[in-house]
Amino acid sequence: MSENTTATILGMDPEKGRWMLVLLGLIINLCLGTIYSWSVFVAPLTTYFTTELGQTVTAGDILLPFSVFLAFFAVAMPFTGKYIEKYGPRNVTIVGGVMTGLGWLLASFATSVPMLYVVYGIIGGIGVGIAYGVPVAVAARWFPDRRGLAVGLTVLGFGFSAFFTANIAGWLIGTYGVMNTFRIFGVAFVILIILLALPLKFPTAGWTPRGWTAPAPVAGQAVTCEFRRDQMLRSPSFVGLWLCYFIGCLAGLMAISIAKPVGTDIGVEAGLAVMLVGVFAVFNGFGRPVFGAITDRFSPRNAAMFSFILIAGASLLLWQFPGELMYIIAFVILWGSLGGWLAIAPASTGCYFGTSDYPRCYGVVFLAYGAGAIAGPQLAGFIKTSTGSYLGVFPYVLALALIGLVIAWALLKPPQAPATD
Repeated sequence: MSENTTATILGMDPEKGRWMLVLLGLIINLCLGTIYSWSVFVAPLTTYFTTELGQTVTAGDILLPFSVFLAFFAVAMPFTGKYIEKYGPRNVTIVGGVMTGLGWLLASFATSVPMLYVVYGIIGGIGVGIAYGVPVAVAARWFPDRRGLAVGLTVLGFGFSAFFTANIAGWLIGTYGVMNTFRIFGVAFVILIILLALPLKFPTAGWTPRGWTAPAPVAGQAVTCEFRRDQMLRSPSFVGLWLCYFIGCLAGLMAISIAKPVGTDIGVEAGLAVMLVGVFAVFNGFGRPVFGAITDRFSPRNAAMFSFILIAGASLLLWQFPGELMYIIAFVILWGSLGGWLAIAPASTGCYFGTSDYPRCYGVVFLAYGAGAIAGPQLAGFIKTSTGSYLGVFPYVLALALIGLVIAWALLKPPQAPATD
């Protein structure tokens, strides 16, 4: 397609212009990641439905659109990959961006909570699922030399989003009301993502940065390491990557979903606990390029094992020595490590299975995030109910991290060359 050209990128030489594609992907993900600001909408929406519409709803009811959104986000990813190759990254991003904005816009007309499930959760979630993987695939294709760093910077926007958009949403809700805020966000996302998507494109087949040559493969590994999705699914390396990604997200989301109540439980002042969640989000964002660079430098296996060691250590310290200082240290590590998995997994997919079928391959790998995102917070709530304390979650997080460490050591290795068929 005409999008697959390396002539220039925004009028620049591809060597320099490819960094602009990373920046565009970061900003696109900043828009898409506004879902992580949903907690800002919970109280205003509860008030709107109970006071203005006279309906009986609880804060728990208002949290369900968040879960529906994440579920459809994760499910949509695997089905999008083949269309990125067929229609090009620009067009697919525009479709996803329009659907995302439409979900927010239609939410402003919701007259019931179930209507929010459909217009926001399903339509908006599918929109993000369509668009999210495209900048990641573009970064992976343009940066064979620094894949982990480029992917980490691209998804940095998703992790950072709540730090910016939660404050914007809070101001808009206070000034214009909650439903008008949905409307403003919806229109803004449609316009911004369309404009940001226009320069997105893949390099021509075989393009490499000047002076870079692919590293020599290990014995038994394919020279180009190019797998189709069906070949990837038969590889033990895929099983190891999927399980590690699932455990990393499950353990991380179990912990960070209860960041504020854990703080208040151990005596952190409520206002400080809220402020610290914003600080933790910064580390969640920076964890992505940092762990992406670690993946580039030390291999996916070592990056994964390092992440699990950090998660285990932070959980052990907070479990055994609860206190304000230990709370801050532990959650900085936990949020940063969770963010790291959003770079380790896509970078590892490209490193192990190539980029020729990358969007479809990573779509399947990303299902591990969706499973962890749904199960983690629910499991944390169940453990709290069973143990009577949010601190009771951390022995389980520790155990999960140790299991992940063993799986990463045993299975997360370069795959054997795919069988020719």
